[in-house]
Amino acid sequence: MNYKQTIEFLYSQLPAYHRIGKAAYKNDLQNTIELDRHLGHPHSGYRTIHVAGTNGKGSVSHMIASVLMEAGYKTGLYTSPHLKDFRERIRVNGKMITRSAVTEFIRKNSLFLASLKPSFFEMTVGMAFDYFARTGVDIAVIEVGLGGRLDSTNIIDPILSIITNIGHDHFDLLGDTFEKVAVEKSGIIKPGVPVVISETQKETENVFAGRASATGSEIFYADRNYTCILNDFDWTKGKRNYRITENLSGKSLKGEVGPGGDYQVKNLQAVYQAFSVMETLIPHSDKNLIDGIRKVETNTKFAGRWQIIGRKPLVVCDTGHNREGLEYVMNQVKKVPKSRLHLVIGFVSDKDLSIVLPLFPPDGVYYFTKASVPRALDEKILMAEAANWNLKGKCFPDVGSAVRSARKNASESDMIFIGGSTFVVADAL
Repeated sequence: MNYKQTIEFLYSQLPAYHRIGKAAYKNDLQNTIELDRHLGHPHSGYRTIHVAGTNGKGSVSHMIASVLMEAGYKTGLYTSPHLKDFRERIRVNGKMITRSAVTEFIRKNSLFLASLKPSFFEMTVGMAFDYFARTGVDIAVIEVGLGGRLDSTNIIDPILSIITNIGHDHFDLLGDTFEKVAVEKSGIIKPGVPVVISETQKETENVFAGRASATGSEIFYADRNYTCILNDFDWTKGKRNYRITENLSGKSLKGEVGPGGDYQVKNLQAVYQAFSVMETLIPHSDKNLIDGIRKVETNTKFAGRWQIIGRKPLVVCDTGHNREGLEYVMNQVKKVPKSRLHLVIGFVSDKDLSIVLPLFPPDGVYYFTKASVPRALDEKILMAEAANWNLKGKCFPDVGSAVRSARKNASESDMIFIGGSTFVVADAL
């Protein structure tokens, strides 16, 4: 098989959560453990950092990987989902896994995969861990896909676990309360391994503290130990300056962050806390930290978070898709100087619209659309539901036509926002 045929095989033969949703989710690690055994436990050959959470885990993973690169470590990065190319999920020093490596992995393990019948995610995790071993990484940053305890990535023995926060997402799979979701995510806390919690939340604090106590893991709350202040967004540079202070010592550092969302405050605190905890394990300098965060888009090709893809009119896309993420994004949209606001939005079919639609401004011009994945919600259904919240606009059968219409209708002083779903942003990019 060539690369194109390999990717078609992956999507046609292996159930993928990002395409079909709940039907692809597996609530055990048996396939992952068997595939890992078949591959010779590749993740045991390098150090790992494990990152879970409802919001922020992608940003934190990319920033940590970028800092590690600046510190001179050969760094693997596993994230999901991808935006444009499957290979975005697996990177070494910012470079995507080669097409030939993807094809070779499937060819070499085809008989075993055919008998095991893993999910798309289980197979991808195995491919990533194997590729990192074959390319000789020093350390790999591993982003949890969904949950934690039963996520396919949770076979690693990391040097640090990070949980960013708990929010309204995947309640149908992980539990219908913050506490239940926290139990699942706390499953990445391993015996004797320190854990960083980005955001103290009263509903989940006891869950994390209890798990850390049971496993003998030292726990660090980033928002208690660090204070970060973001300056106003510089629209000409597309970046924001920040000052972060270690509360106990009073030591402050100044830096610049490319992904400019207000929510990066919490993520920056988590990154600085993580490297403070790993100070002796992963030698690095303050300059590595500052440069790694500033250069994250260049180093790891980080994309999709408050990403400016056009000016005059200003066009911004953001992959925030649950209540907490969208609340931050919509609050930031309100701050942007503009004449009119145009919003190109779409969602997946299993999204609880009653939670997210009230967050959108009723004075915007809406372009309701559908991403090119089977999970996408029909744009006509979305428009009808949006009308209940006084959100008005027109339907478009695909993201491309919606964006073109928004650009055509917008003046140079307007703003176009694209989001609601990772897959809408992916199609736009």
